[in-house]
Amino acid sequence: MSGHSKWATTKHRKAAQDAKRSALFSKLSRNITVAAKEGGDPNPENNASLAAAIEKAKGYSLPKDKIKTAIDKAFGSGKDAANYETVVYEGYGSAGVAVYCDALTDNRNRTAADVRSAFSHAGGNLGTSGSVAYMFDRKGQIIVAKEVETGDKKNPTGPNGAAADEEEFMLAVAEAGGDDYEDAGDEWVVYTGPTELAAVKDALHAQGVETKGAELTMIANNPQPISVSDAKKVMRLIDKLEELEDLQNVYHTADITDEIAEQLD
Repeated sequence: MSGHSKWATTKHRKAAQDAKRSALFSKLSRNITVAAKEGGDPNPENNASLAAAIEKAKGYSLPKDKIKTAIDKAFGSGKDAANYETVVYEGYGSAGVAVYCDALTDNRNRTAADVRSAFSHAGGNLGTSGSVAYMFDRKGQIIVAKEVETGDKKNPTGPNGAAADEEEFMLAVAEAGGDDYEDAGDEWVVYTGPTELAAVKDALHAQGVETKGAELTMIANNPQPISVSDAKKVMRLIDKLEELEDLQNVYHTADITDEIAEQLD
């Protein structure tokens, strides 16, 4: 069990998304609404998809009132009813980098046109269903801070249980049922099977390790090395796609190293 270089890209994208907080909140709310509706239960304790959607939203600081409104919308009627459907778009960017997009839309034609336009303007190509999906693995992802706030003015931060020591944390992750972990500076990123996300998070909590956020993600199973110039072109496409309100998540196979991420910033 050891870390890989998956986190550089995620960290770079999270910073960009945080800068577009209003649009991000809209996407997170929509994700909660669909999870609540598809699970048929407004209680996250009985609805694993909703629990994951709420956990992700909390990781991006979505206010509690917006979370409640999003859940209520799932069970509304008339003009308050939520009629979103899940759609996947797949294609290629510069240097043959594969791109996979999750969408929640109430108008397939509008979303398809917007996605096609984004690919076209960024020099990419929209592909057929299944053309790139096989290049990704669905994973659970848990963020764990190595230190947490203590409330003590003299020592405002302290070790987050086993997370403060890599050897102890590796054992904690293994005991919790995690698949892998990665060192992301001040944080650890724990990877799980897609159906084990909540169980691993709860098991870490039971060991005294606090988590900052948890969500389902797609990880490229064979990241593709690219140049800085190609990385800039790929990220131009990703930016255009992430600006679309209907798109929830955008994943790609480009291997964005820490060095490349710094130049992109």
